[in-house]
Amino acid sequence: MRDAMSEQDRYRAQAAGELRALKKAIDELPASEIDRLVEMARVISAAIEGGRAVFTCGNGGSAADAQHIAGELVGRFRRKKASGYRAFALTVNSSVVTSIANDYSYDEIFSRQLESVGGPGDVLLALSTSGNSPNVMRAVETAGSLGMTSLAFTGGDGGALYRAAGISFRVDGGDFARIQEIHMAAGHILCGLVEEMVSGGGRKISP
Repeated sequence: MRDAMSEQDRYRAQAAGELRALKKAIDELPASEIDRLVEMARVISAAIEGGRAVFTCGNGGSAADAQHIAGELVGRFRRKKASGYRAFALTVNSSVVTSIANDYSYDEIFSRQLESVGGPGDVLLALSTSGNSPNVMRAVETAGSLGMTSLAFTGGDGGALYRAAGISFRVDGGDFARIQEIHMAAGHILCGLVEEMVSGGGRKISP
């Protein structure tokens, strides 16, 4: 029993330590990054009100976050909407993603999709924990050539993505888990801000 309790205590301490690390990362987030998050919401809101679309992309955990954010915009977050906002995750069509990766390059799985469906006034939200994912960078470059605005969620020193995107939200530190956890919280905050900015989340948006 003593050994079992000792093991339980050890795991509890590990879990508590992870939560404390997350709280510390949140507490140390600069006010300037929160300002950037608000600015990003303004950009997305303006695009939605102009009948334009929001595209998201990322790899691995960032792909899941990208899909989650798009889903919150299409469905609803906290406020009821007469209709969902136009948002699309570039990670979800396995046939498109794998055919591009197989026939061209994995680095082009997002950029080639944008060439097909993106246009002036649309917004790309690109997520990369390192800020150096080649396919995400290619998507940002393509978005710029199409007249789209690029936004980014990054981590660490921000990598190349931090400098390439129009507005970047960066989580400092080297722990990918903390970066992705705050990215998802920031995604929820972003969706909530967009709902508030687009007529309180209640007006139907014309296509």
